[in-house]
Amino acid sequence: MTTFTYATILSSLDAKGVRTIALNRPGSLNAMNRALIDDVARAFDDANACPDTKIIVFTGEGRAFCAGDDRREHVHPETEAEARDLVEAIQAATRAITFGAKPVVGAINGWAVGGGFEWAINCDFAIWGESARAFFPEMSLGVFVTGSVTSLLPALVGLQKAREMLYLGERYSAGELKDIGLAWRVVPDAELRQAAQAVAEQLALLPQDAIRRMKHALNASAVCSIEQALKLETEATVAGFLDPETTQRILSFQ
Repeated sequence: MTTFTYATILSSLDAKGVRTIALNRPGSLNAMNRALIDDVARAFDDANACPDTKIIVFTGEGRAFCAGDDRREHVHPETEAEARDLVEAIQAATRAITFGAKPVVGAINGWAVGGGFEWAINCDFAIWGESARAFFPEMSLGVFVTGSVTSLLPALVGLQKAREMLYLGERYSAGELKDIGLAWRVVPDAELRQAAQAVAEQLALLPQDAIRRMKHALNASAVCSIEQALKLETEATVAGFLDPETTQRILSFQ
């Protein structure tokens, strides 16, 4: 087992070519601060560049996959340049997950909120623990979604359901996400890591060049839509951050 060092992530590579990338801020439910956002992009870039890595398992340590923005460490952008720098960093993580050569198996545990829900959607195969929950609070906060979910979510669940999820911010169980086609599989919580590892090992046995070509081909038809979504989301999120009411909404969010 080979381990890799990041400030906010636990990462290791086993003998079968499965690299685990685990968000490691369990005391904050793996909420997103700038260090975590940058580490996710860096860890996925490193994994995709590593010849010994075949498949990536993406998960979270502790009681949650990722509880969205860390309100305790929230530093609200005061200028357009600061806002744009933050949003581009978030979108860089999505590019590393989505456009990276290696397939990503998600092991989604506990809460997946906002940006954490986006990262779950970015996975190629998302396996959810049965007690997991997810929602998008962005509209209620006056900010916007990122992660290309304005493209990926309608493709997964249909446009009308995507509208419901994004506008209304309702909370969904793993079972409900499975029913609408967003969660690929739902398994008992105690079996989540094992199930993700089994799928990753199954994928690792396949011809890797073929798998990478398949991921590229599946995403290539959607690449223009995904890139356009990332650009539109970036502009909308920057504008949201510059709204003077947004900071108070984020800090008072429950």
